[in-house]
Amino acid sequence: MGVRRVSMAGRGRAAGLRDGFARGWRDGACRAISESAPLFGAVKRNLRVLFIPQGFEAIDDGVAEGLAQNVTELYTASPERMYEQASLVRPDLMLVLNGLHVFPADYPAQLEAVRGLGIRTAVWFADDPYMTGDTVNLAPLYDTVVTHELSTVELYRQIGCGDVHYMPFAAHAGRFRPMQVGPEYRSDVCFIGQAFRNRVAVFDAAASGLKGLRVRIFGGLWERLRSFRRLKPSIRLGWLPVDESVRYYNGAKIVINLHRPAEAGSDNRNTLNLPGRSINPRTFEIAACGAFQLTDRREDLELYYRPGEELETFDGAADLVDKIRHYLAREDERSRIAARGLARTLREHSYPARVNRLLSELGYP
Repeated sequence: MGVRRVSMAGRGRAAGLRDGFARGWRDGACRAISESAPLFGAVKRNLRVLFIPQGFEAIDDGVAEGLAQNVTELYTASPERMYEQASLVRPDLMLVLNGLHVFPADYPAQLEAVRGLGIRTAVWFADDPYMTGDTVNLAPLYDTVVTHELSTVELYRQIGCGDVHYMPFAAHAGRFRPMQVGPEYRSDVCFIGQAFRNRVAVFDAAASGLKGLRVRIFGGLWERLRSFRRLKPSIRLGWLPVDESVRYYNGAKIVINLHRPAEAGSDNRNTLNLPGRSINPRTFEIAACGAFQLTDRREDLELYYRPGEELETFDGAADLVDKIRHYLAREDERSRIAARGLARTLREHSYPARVNRLLSELGYP
């Protein structure tokens, strides 16, 4: 019995040393990448911009930071006060983020009044294609439409929008960043997001394959799971603040990114049933934390990351479980992929760089 206790203690110490070494390697690699990442060399345009945020802080703050580095004058107003502020500062451009959910009923009238002042208006839709039942009515109200979703570009042109652009979102690197976290944030596998039907199906199918792993799942509606009782110890229901999400990303060996369903139904207002072809902002945010990411595929993914080199992909629940087991057993391979994903994100997918590209697309070189 004494020999067994010693053996178990020895294995525990060995595992602790391996984990400590792996975390030390990760911390050092992330620090070196972050410190050596080239700073975005913004050349400020002589441009006055009024920014109307959407109320989702991670994207709002990132876009605001990007604008601040790319224009000489930046003003911000709530949706309720967009006309009041526009009439006061007379911007060259009023950029509205998303224009959904938190915007007041009179916002279309305010928008028309702003255009009546001769001010160029633009919207950057963040929920395409999931809210096309609403966006097809809103898009024609703007001079310029920007969408992060490939499938809606032609839609907006077909309904009469004359100036339409495709532009993905990015990562707010000041917020989504590598950091050391305590054991309470650590896991083998982490997923943060609402329990949309496709996600429920994947986790139900994967539940037995996750047995014995430290799994953390955050978000609403996870009572939909058939395997809810089995996975309940791993689930925290409800909204998770952004800064807590960052800590859990940093503490996870593997972060799953599973896009929401695009099919028309109870989980969205995609009344035109357009496919989801583009990656979500979370793809960039997970990578910016230096976390290893397992994501389902979207058509434009390889424009931004190299699967197998800077993140990894999966196709269905069985493949997800196989990939989880594969990469949990290969610490070095997993860490190097995550490090390359971080480097690519800092190099190309920060908001200052993305907003610079956006303004050029809109005709402000």
